[in-house]
Amino acid sequence: MQSPQQSPASPASGNTDQPLSMTVHDMPSPQELVASRPATAYSRWKLLAIAFICSLPVIVSYFAYFVVRPEGRAAYGELINPARPVPEAVGVTLDGLATPLASLKRQWLLVAVAGGACPEACSRELYLQRQLREMLGKDKARVDRVWLVTDDVEVPQDLRRHLGDLVVLRVSPATLEAWLGAPTPQALTDHFYVVDPLGNAMMRMAANMDAAAAAKARRDLERLLRASASWDEPGR
Repeated sequence: MQSPQQSPASPASGNTDQPLSMTVHDMPSPQELVASRPATAYSRWKLLAIAFICSLPVIVSYFAYFVVRPEGRAAYGELINPARPVPEAVGVTLDGLATPLASLKRQWLLVAVAGGACPEACSRELYLQRQLREMLGKDKARVDRVWLVTDDVEVPQDLRRHLGDLVVLRVSPATLEAWLGAPTPQALTDHFYVVDPLGNAMMRMAANMDAAAAAKARRDLERLLRASASWDEPGR
């Protein structure tokens, strides 16, 4: 006598179908959301602290230069207060290459401003700019000379042959006024400007200087470089 055939659903088969189970993850409770906020706030404060620490050497160097400066040694340059950060703008090289102004960061800059025709007064300023940098001796490697051209006038070929390592960019007068902070448009071309490695225009000095004024301007630059020696290095 044959035994009855077991059905697939029979317990004896060992393959009993089980209902599917699904796990539903609960949404975080309001209490849990509130508890997570201190961690987010901590992260923000941590980022702010890191930014402050990164800028601290610059703040200390400015303090050492402008506050702890020895008496009787007045600066020739005029402090730009507050310092003006480099704008998100683009200059153009004499060869037509677009170059972000931010690419000038990571070096001290001694900046001259003039039109492309560069008459005699402009030529004298560029010569004096080069001499001021040379007078810095071994520290000259920490300073780049920059000529910001305010118009589209062609620079004379004989001048271009003698530019050497001078960085030349055409930049709109409006951008220059926003960055360098000249009190008047005319004054924009009457000064040299000192820009720190973070791109902040922080000092201007009259470009029409005699030998005595040039010596004071050199001492200004030397003290500024000395105050920043702990964190600034030559080159970008």
